[in-house]
Amino acid sequence: MCDYSRLPDEKIREIDIHGILPQREPFVMIGRLEHFDMRTVITSTLITEDNIFVSDRHFSSAGIIENIAQTCAARIGYINKYILKKGIQIGYIGAVSNLNIHSLPEVGTTIKTVVTVQEEIFGMILASATVTAGDEIIASTGIKIALSDREVR
Repeated sequence: MCDYSRLPDEKIREIDIHGILPQREPFVMIGRLEHFDMRTVITSTLITEDNIFVSDRHFSSAGIIENIAQTCAARIGYINKYILKKGIQIGYIGAVSNLNIHSLPEVGTTIKTVVTVQEEIFGMILASATVTAGDEIIASTGIKIALSDREVR
């Protein structure tokens, strides 16, 4: 039996992101799961011209926030699908704190989003997030996600 909580990153990258997210196109704002452990999740996303959050060839601040939230959702979806063997839970942004957006990535840029869970209790997840483009930090924030009992399969 495979221990999905300890898969190497090269196997993590093979997972279809659509299988662990409750969102569907055109509202999927992450491209690929890069790393998973119980505390930290990393995603990468190529910003494309057809993205609904692209305006004037730049990914908007709303898109960055949604990308962070969906990186949290990828962690939850991975745990539910591969570790707990249940449906994907719906989560809601409860709060965004200390949001700093330093720049908006252009179309053609690949961003990397790192979410680190600080606390998880009673269906609430408190996390910190950093979004980078290359070596440049483009955004950072704290985020609170409230989990619903509702699941999608």
